[in-house]
Amino acid sequence: MNVLVVDDSSAMRKIIISALNKTELRGSRTIEAATGKEGLDKFLDGNFAFILSDWNMPEMDGLEFVTRVRNLDRRVKIIMITTEGTMGKLENALDQGVDEYVVKPFTPETLDRKIKKLLGVKPQ
Repeated sequence: MNVLVVDDSSAMRKIIISALNKTELRGSRTIEAATGKEGLDKFLDGNFAFILSDWNMPEMDGLEFVTRVRNLDRRVKIIMITTEGTMGKLENALDQGVDEYVVKPFTPETLDRKIKKLLGVKPQ
């Protein structure tokens, strides 16, 4: 399974990928992008089942990125990983096509719960 991780912080991308290796998606092929624009370019070149995207990024923010991805593919699962914790903003992200969100800081267990939910895996 291919997973796209889009975040302008290289340290945060490493944290997300490390957390992914402790989730249901461990062993997946992970591709990184540092901006929404780069993420969209990589999305167009790949076949991704999951996207984990930051909200606040230069060039193209996470919401614009999600909107553009959704115009191309309704099936890919998108998790927004963000510091934007207000319900109004999170509801807006869900309206734009985000399937789930995780508020920073997060634990691998939190991320795994969201991934399992999107995969339809029953909690143990």
